[in-house]
Amino acid sequence: MIDILIAALASGLAAVLDYLSAHVLTCLVPAFFIAGAIAAFVKKDAILKYFSPDTPKYISYGLASVSGTVLAVCSCTILPIFAGILKKGSGIGPATTFLFAGPAINILAIIYTARVLGFDLGIARAVFAVVLAIVIGLFMALIFRSTDVETRRQQAMAPTVAGACEEEKPRWVTPAFFALLIGILVFGASQLEWALRLGIVYILTLAIAVLLIYYFDRDEVTDWGLETWDLTKKIFPILIAGTFLVGIIAFFLPPETFQPFFGNNSLGANFFAAIVGMILYMPTLLEVPIIGTTFGYSAGLMAPGPALALLLAGPTISLPSVLVIYRIVGLKKTAAYVGLVVVFATVAGFLYGNGMLLI
Repeated sequence: MIDILIAALASGLAAVLDYLSAHVLTCLVPAFFIAGAIAAFVKKDAILKYFSPDTPKYISYGLASVSGTVLAVCSCTILPIFAGILKKGSGIGPATTFLFAGPAINILAIIYTARVLGFDLGIARAVFAVVLAIVIGLFMALIFRSTDVETRRQQAMAPTVAGACEEEKPRWVTPAFFALLIGILVFGASQLEWALRLGIVYILTLAIAVLLIYYFDRDEVTDWGLETWDLTKKIFPILIAGTFLVGIIAFFLPPETFQPFFGNNSLGANFFAAIVGMILYMPTLLEVPIIGTTFGYSAGLMAPGPALALLLAGPTISLPSVLVIYRIVGLKKTAAYVGLVVVFATVAGFLYGNGMLLI
């Protein structure tokens, strides 16, 4: 019994170490700095212009639903950015669409899916990711209308104070600053040879340093650091704890355990695949070999419907990310979001697997 417990704890520790080595430097650190910069440097007017409850839906939801084509991130990396835009006054619907779409529409993962698992499944994943992101966001806005009412009330009460330093900056500075931060995130997490990645990230970091020195004052930089640290201390420990827990679960219930249940396109098989996606942490791009090899899709042991359901649910929610979302928005919104993802991923898998939709 003690040996089993030690092995389970070792599995949890191994999952944490793998997570740290694969995500912290290349994904999470840049994401936290981007989120801190959103909170510190982006005017509320900019967020409200595109993501507020009063923004036309075709603008807010349309923009949020394709965000992942720019940000090649996983479910855990998108969380601090999600927290940052909520803090700035985003509506709950557009913010949720952004939360789902960020990892779901990852362009690298879509291409990889099409190449390894088949063109049809890759296209289905891309189309359903955008559609589901918008639908889930609209449902969240409908369910939690009171949240948007409160957001409007707070925005109406907030004083409008324009920073002098912000007015003195050339208009290109802030967009360039964020473009450089996003560049570090994208290239740092890319599959380029490590020396080339390091060189590009080094050059981008130097460019950021130049902007900070010449266009930002000490108080602004300090505010950026404080906002980044505030988000880090709230989110990072929960991610580590959740990853450790998933590692222990994987010891007792490895993915191969579920393989026999995914052999058909029934509603139950698709629902079970979505539930597994909710629990199992799958880093970006690794969901493809997990589904293709571990679950047996490439060998014909897994049906197309459950494969799509898992591709839609797995990268967007996982046990670690669910714990963090709970910390950010509370139990009711987290439960609603997870439930909507599972339900719509199930429906999408069922429709696709049974040929009810032409993709």
